[in-house]
Amino acid sequence: MIKEINSQKTFFVNEVHDLRMYQGNALELLRQEKSETFDLIFADPPYFLSNNGVTCQSGKMVSVNKGDWDKASTLEDMHTFNMEWLGECRRLLKPNGTLWVTGTAHNIFSVGYALQTLGYKILNDIAWHKVNPPPNLSCRYFTHATETILWARREQKSKHTFNYEDMKRENKGKQMQSLWYIKPPSTHEKRHTKHPTQKPEALLERIITAASNSGDLILDPFCGSGTTGVACAKLGRRFVGFELDENYLTIASKRIEDEILAKEVEKNKK
Repeated sequence: MIKEINSQKTFFVNEVHDLRMYQGNALELLRQEKSETFDLIFADPPYFLSNNGVTCQSGKMVSVNKGDWDKASTLEDMHTFNMEWLGECRRLLKPNGTLWVTGTAHNIFSVGYALQTLGYKILNDIAWHKVNPPPNLSCRYFTHATETILWARREQKSKHTFNYEDMKRENKGKQMQSLWYIKPPSTHEKRHTKHPTQKPEALLERIITAASNSGDLILDPFCGSGTTGVACAKLGRRFVGFELDENYLTIASKRIEDEILAKEVEKNKK
């Protein structure tokens, strides 16, 4: 049931683990939050690639169109949007907080320029190699096998969190590089139905483990089917998510509840 909390439509709340999701326009909800609230922000914003093209999915030709939220009338409109939401995110980050943004060639250059314009310090540009991407149907250019993830801190000079030893341990004792081999979401991760741009849980678990600590507050302003919330529930972080689409919020709620239950079962076994 949707109820009003702090003038926001709260779709999902778990008080024990401090996990919340709000339904509404991301930019409007960002403007309502208090400054310097969040330790980490992960954002998977619109890529603006809904251009009536086609791609391959499960061996079938399908449209790349995701919905009206993934369309921009001009490049100027796209960049204005990126400047607005990234500006709000910078205001909401704590002084030592960091921001992670995913994208492709359709939007990532605008995001990168906006980050630098707004005063962020870009720490890494990470290439996520999807390992088994869909084939290129036109055979006119290389198969798209990566997405870019920009990692930036709020201030040019600040002490951002980076759990170096955890990343080194995950990488079998070697420094982790900025090329990440992570498979797309599994069938199990999409068991409650599909989201067109769902990110794998392993990707969010790595990001959150690398750049936050237990009990930190994480924001995802475009939370979609809730992968960030699932990772937070698993790793003991607090979570706030924004999403406009009620159907995706319903999926996200089920996924987060599943993770909480699984964690409780594991705890009882121990």
